[in-house]
Amino acid sequence: MGACPKNKVSKLRGRTRRAHIKVAPVSLRECPSCHKLMQAHRVCATCGNYKGVHIVDIKSKEEEK
Repeated sequence: MGACPKNKVSKLRGRTRRAHIKVAPVSLRECPSCHKLMQAHRVCATCGNYKGVHIVDIKSKEEEK
């Protein structure tokens, strides 16, 4: 059988129930190579290194022109 509410759920009660459902903030850490902030467990967008190893060649906007 499906849900068949007997009474109306108030705005406060519904919002309180969903209070813990939210998006977690992005965890940032310092890149060991260039010391800029980067996402954890990702290749650095500035220098292209991951765990001290050069993975990706990053092109700047000046080089693309």
